[in-house]
Amino acid sequence: MDFVLDPSSAPHGVPPIDFRAQLNDEQFHAVTAEPGPLLVLAGAGSGKTRTLTYRVAYLLSQGVRPSEILLLTFTNKAAKEMLHRVQELTGVEPGRFWGGTFHSIGHRSLRTHGDTIGLPRTFTILDADEAEGVLREAVEGADKGFFKDKTHPRPGPLHEMISMARNTQLPTAEVITRFFPQHEGVIDRVPAFAKKYAEKKREANVVDYDDLLEFWLELLKKSPETAEYFAHRFRHVLVDEYQDTNTLQSQIVDLIGSHHRVMAVGDDAQCIYTWRGANVENILTFPDRHPGTQLHRIETNYRSTPQILALANGVLLAQPKGRAFEKELRPARANSEKPYFVQAMDGREQAQFIVQRIRGLVDEGCSLSDIGILYRAHFQALDIQLELSRLQIPYQITSGVRFFEQAHIRDLVALLRFVYNPTDTAAWQRIAVLLPKVGEKNAQKLHAAALDHARLMQQNFIDALDTDDVKSKVPKDAKEEWPKFAASLRQVADMMRTMKPHNAVEIAIDGWYGDYLKGAYANYVSRLDDLKSMIGFAGRYEDMQELLAQIMLLNSETSDRSADPDADALRLTTVHQAKGLEYAAVFLIGLADGSFPLRRAIEAGDVEEERRLFYVAVTRARDELYLCFPKVNTKGGPAMLQTPSRFLSELPSDLYQPLRMKRSYGW
Repeated sequence: MDFVLDPSSAPHGVPPIDFRAQLNDEQFHAVTAEPGPLLVLAGAGSGKTRTLTYRVAYLLSQGVRPSEILLLTFTNKAAKEMLHRVQELTGVEPGRFWGGTFHSIGHRSLRTHGDTIGLPRTFTILDADEAEGVLREAVEGADKGFFKDKTHPRPGPLHEMISMARNTQLPTAEVITRFFPQHEGVIDRVPAFAKKYAEKKREANVVDYDDLLEFWLELLKKSPETAEYFAHRFRHVLVDEYQDTNTLQSQIVDLIGSHHRVMAVGDDAQCIYTWRGANVENILTFPDRHPGTQLHRIETNYRSTPQILALANGVLLAQPKGRAFEKELRPARANSEKPYFVQAMDGREQAQFIVQRIRGLVDEGCSLSDIGILYRAHFQALDIQLELSRLQIPYQITSGVRFFEQAHIRDLVALLRFVYNPTDTAAWQRIAVLLPKVGEKNAQKLHAAALDHARLMQQNFIDALDTDDVKSKVPKDAKEEWPKFAASLRQVADMMRTMKPHNAVEIAIDGWYGDYLKGAYANYVSRLDDLKSMIGFAGRYEDMQELLAQIMLLNSETSDRSADPDADALRLTTVHQAKGLEYAAVFLIGLADGSFPLRRAIEAGDVEEERRLFYVAVTRARDELYLCFPKVNTKGGPAMLQTPSRFLSELPSDLYQPLRMKRSYGW
């Protein structure tokens, strides 16, 4: 079909739209492009959603029927918002399109055509907990004792490992080595578990979330008639956030879009979800897989000042040549101040500076909710949370719970509380139930047995845990683990008596709980970073009583869980969770090599994704950007000097201005 732009035409009752007047030049050329393979590189803040929405409206205005358009997104919310905007523009109801997430469209396709690959149409979908339950049964059927070893992945992390291999279509061994190195010891066993898991699902006629993509791709590959049907039906395929597609999703798009009338909209510089399976190669090689691709760059940025964009462009220029699409964000706003580079002595001084500057911003009329504090990893926000809590400045964490409310931090604190005060039954309950098959009642019985023995023998309570009187009450599944559990608590107790609080914290992390953590969480490495930051925090206190008291006071001060998302409160978030958001002022903290980029990313050779994260971070700011570098790191214990992030060092120094801190934290 050849398109002829005629704003006065209105097929299917679509009202006339003056596309020329409502779009800038870049958007207009992308929206009205001839049908064929289109790759739209939409820079940060450039109107990506507007471009996609108007493309749908344009297709309708040219006589394309709604049922001939397939819109693929990564969230149902995104699809609904876009189709709602289309309805406002054209009057065409969202229900007339096939629009939604890859998984929802996959589900719809399998309901209609799944029997072609032997999948009965009556299949049901497992939720995450149910899928883990089926996997647990499959593993225990093959190896009854697998989950008894606490260093082995629990069903949740094991499911994530298998899921990653399926979505990336990489060998399981490669996935484990790259993303889950703590489980290299079980590499040879996981493929068999995955096979058993698949068999169990087939027997029960159930599918999990990943099956919706895997079976959809299988359907398209094994049934050329079905693939041809989809390609004929969906004459236009539009994909949002294309840089976030994984291998399965990219192949699905290529097969459904075999006619090459695919519009892929995204930004390779914002591909930051490799750890979820996203593959930046999908967008980089799109023109190779779709010959004749028209490349459209949408680079006019309506969000940020020219000075912030100059710095963002500096980040893009530092990318290796040939490994990214060239682009340059162009400002639509007037000149303002350059971003500020702020050197602080350590995390505490960094936090004090931020609080002082935030007060200034509020005095200047900025609302707290329009100020974002961004960080690469959760533990890096500990000092700022402490300072905000101390001064009772309201804040919300949009990337999870507050530092001391995280499950693994609460576990560690409970362990310390119990060792310090063995009659603290609430703390005992929290850590004891982490043992296999130990529920609340068993935990109570074990505590009572240890207390009775300690009183009778006039013995220390912690020592009593390793006696026959207590061990006889331990459930069968926990008997193997109990000696190390008891020994670890005794080591922590010894440290509390003879050393400083930070020594006790370090021993607690290195002992039984560290092993538990390894099997309990897929993101073990980042949680371990959180725990290690507690060593530095504990180093500020001379005795355990003071440390525990301060933690509990902080928790009580910040325990309001009914925070209104619209409340005027500061926003604290990881950079990952900040994607798609914007703030009048952004404080990007912890800009030291080893913190941003993370040391493990440097060691693994993943610096390019870290650089893309840095680009995403700086483009969240509209008016003011503060790049904060603490010169000393105390996270894991002794103070260590740091060097500024390589992402700062590789930028021309005239792209930012130093902001000198004084002892009074003025400037």
